[in-house]
Amino acid sequence: MYNPDSPAILSIADLHVKFTLRGQTLHALRGICLDVYQGESLAIVGESGSGKSVLVKTVMGLLDANGSVTGGSVCYDGRELTQYKTDRDWMQIRGKEIAMVFQDPMTSLNPLKTIGAQVREAVERHQGLKGEAAYRAVLEALADVGIDDPERRYKQYPHEFSGGMRQRVVIAIAIACRPRILICDEPTTALDVTIQAQILRLIRQMQKKYDLTTIYITHDLGVVANVADRIAVMYAGDIVEIGTCDEVFYDPKHPYTWALLSSLPQLGVKSQPLYSIAGTPPNLFQEIRGDAFAPRNPKALKIDFVKRPPMFQVTPTHKARTWLLDPRAPKVDCPENIRLLRQKGGKHHV
Repeated sequence: MYNPDSPAILSIADLHVKFTLRGQTLHALRGICLDVYQGESLAIVGESGSGKSVLVKTVMGLLDANGSVTGGSVCYDGRELTQYKTDRDWMQIRGKEIAMVFQDPMTSLNPLKTIGAQVREAVERHQGLKGEAAYRAVLEALADVGIDDPERRYKQYPHEFSGGMRQRVVIAIAIACRPRILICDEPTTALDVTIQAQILRLIRQMQKKYDLTTIYITHDLGVVANVADRIAVMYAGDIVEIGTCDEVFYDPKHPYTWALLSSLPQLGVKSQPLYSIAGTPPNLFQEIRGDAFAPRNPKALKIDFVKRPPMFQVTPTHKARTWLLDPRAPKVDCPENIRLLRQKGGKHHV
C-alpha cells in the first residue's frame, strides 16, 4: 500500500538517457524524477514511444548497446545503479532484488526446456535450494500462481500451455527469485480481456503475499484503474503528471492526461466517434522547446511553445508539469467527459 511517509525503495533523479542511431542522437528520457515507495503499486502510463520501457530497462540494466545514461541517478536501497557497468555487477540486482515480467510470455520462456526446469533455475539461483527441496519449491511456486496439477505440468514444455498459463509461469519464475520490486511491462497486452483480469488479480495477490513493490508499464489507463495506488503519466521521455489513482482519474491537471482519459472507450458516447489524440508525438532526435505536448494541445498557451513548465504541486501527493497551474495562467476547464467521470466517482466505474 502507498505510504508517502515510508522511505523510497527506488529513487530516480534528473535521469537522462540517450541513444545513438545512424550518427544521430535520440534523447529518450529527459530529466525523469520519480520516487517509488516500499509496498506500493505504481503504474507508468503513456503512448507507445513515451519512454516507459526505456525507463524500466535503465533500472534493470538492460539498455541496448547504443543507449547510455548521460545524466542523473538511479538509487536502489542506497546503491547507485548508474555505476553498474557489467553483467556481473547487475547480477546482484537483476532477478534477485528487481524482477521483471515481460509482455510476451512466449519470448520470455525457453521452448526447449520444461517449465519445471525453468522455474527450478530461478529457485536454485536465488533461494539456494537443491534436490528435493528445490523440486518442492517449484511445485509450490506453480501452485501459487494458480497452475493446477503442478507435478504433471512440471514436465511439460511452453507450447503445451495457453497464453494466460504461460504468463502465470513467467510470474512464478519472477516470484521464485524473491525480489523486492516486480516490474510488469505490459503484462496483459498479448492476452484476451477475461484472462487480463485474472493475471492482474494474480499479480495483486502475489504483491500482498510477498510484500512486493510493483511497477506496471502500460499504455491503457483502464487496465490499471483497479490495481494501482499511484499513476505516473509519461510523454516524450518525461513524467508530466503523477498522483494517486483517484487524483489522476478524477482531478487530472495536464492536458495530455485529459486526452488519455478521453480516449478510454468507457468514456465514449453512443453514436459518437471515439476520441483520438490529434497529431503525433514529437521527434526526440530534435531538441524540444517548451511543453512537448503543446503542438497537439488545442488549449496550449503561448508560453507552452517557449519554456518548459516546472512541476507544480497540486496536493502533497499530486504534481503536474503544465503552465495551466501557474497562478498567472488563464482558467481553462477540463473536457466535459472528465467532469462526468469526476461526478461518477469511485475508481471501479472505470
